[in-house]
Amino acid sequence: MQKILLAEDDPNLGELLKDYLELKGKFDVTLCQDGEEGLVAFRKDKFDLCIFDVMMPKKDGFSLGKDVRKMDKTVPIIYATAKGMMEDKTQAFELGGDDYITKPFRVEELLLRINALLKRVSKDKDEEIADKFEIGEYFFDYTSQIVSYKGQQQKLSTKEAELLRLLCLNKNDVLTREEALVKIWHDDNYFTGRSMDVFLSKLRKYLREDPNVEIVNVHGKGYKLLVS
Repeated sequence: MQKILLAEDDPNLGELLKDYLELKGKFDVTLCQDGEEGLVAFRKDKFDLCIFDVMMPKKDGFSLGKDVRKMDKTVPIIYATAKGMMEDKTQAFELGGDDYITKPFRVEELLLRINALLKRVSKDKDEEIADKFEIGEYFFDYTSQIVSYKGQQQKLSTKEAELLRLLCLNKNDVLTREEALVKIWHDDNYFTGRSMDVFLSKLRKYLREDPNVEIVNVHGKGYKLLVS
């Protein structure tokens, strides 16, 4: 059961959110009524996600989030507040927040945001540890940037290796053009797009010996690494 730290100074809203997330979301929720209590709880336990109200006594949500980020760089943080000004949203993300929801909000929307955020974090963690892939009769070692086929080895460039790894992580599914460009080139303009097309052509050449392996274009979306 995934654990959520909820810091909310309104006792009625806090209990409502806690009950809903435990019943509908199947989460284990720790409820704290001020920022100092939230910090104590975070130091004592391991949480999968945090929800911090911004306007709290003793320690506000932004200060709490800043302290949490000093201890954990990756735990997802959602800020919930009645303040909807752009500068407040900007501050939330500058402090390392992952999402921002403005009060009043529907608890159903909060649950959707939580699930989407946890799914994204889970995918990111899987991507961080995945470095070896079987592609039909090929074997790809991302760390060494080598593709092996029946005793023969092909050394890839860094960009080729990064692109092939993304295709492998999305094997038989669509890798969008935008995701590939942003993750590898950190930009999705015309020129980086043309550059990626060149790398795709090279990867197709490296994988052409196995008829069961193919990199195909998905019109208007991106690419698929098909392995049958």
